[in-house]
Amino acid sequence: MRQADPKPYWNTNVARHPGILRAVPRGCGHALDVGCGDGLLARKLTGRAKRVTGIDNSPQMIARARELASGHPDLTFVEGDFLIADLPAASYDFICSVSTIHHMDFEAALTRMRQMLRPGGTLVVVGLARETTPAEWAATIAAAPVVRIIKVLRRAHGPEGMPIADPQMSYGQVRAAARRLLPGMRYRRHVLRRYSLTWGKPAR
Repeated sequence: MRQADPKPYWNTNVARHPGILRAVPRGCGHALDVGCGDGLLARKLTGRAKRVTGIDNSPQMIARARELASGHPDLTFVEGDFLIADLPAASYDFICSVSTIHHMDFEAALTRMRQMLRPGGTLVVVGLARETTPAEWAATIAAAPVVRIIKVLRRAHGPEGMPIADPQMSYGQVRAAARRLLPGMRYRRHVLRRYSLTWGKPAR
């Protein structure tokens, strides 16, 4: 039997999970969650994909993810650096990453995700970036009261021990680099201080 998840938690990363799950292509064979943390999203993905792999560089997070994966025979967790881990190229129908890519070299990580996708596959990246322009700061300031209220009402928190890092790239830099590396990708900036990139790899 599957081990029940602990009491559900919510935060600004979990808020993006429904949109990510909607992007999983029908008949998804193998999904990859880059920076899977305690495996919450990976466990959700098991309802949309036949096999799911989660990878994270944190031993503590992977240990917790494996503990909670009991009863999910098609769910595997890998401890390691995504940029150099031994993962099969062009083997995933769906790849996602939530608030992880700013911990890595952005272009190297996006390039490897692109390589990992099968033709016709879908990539969704949710990330953080820095405000550097008046328009970016205006959007953040305008949304700040809403963000605070939502966090209080939803009692926002996450798993203990989750690694954190400040983003170095601006929203504009993220958008420009992603457009160059993922032609035709869709970029969105979200109210809860996140952006998302969605890209479909051209079928052969």
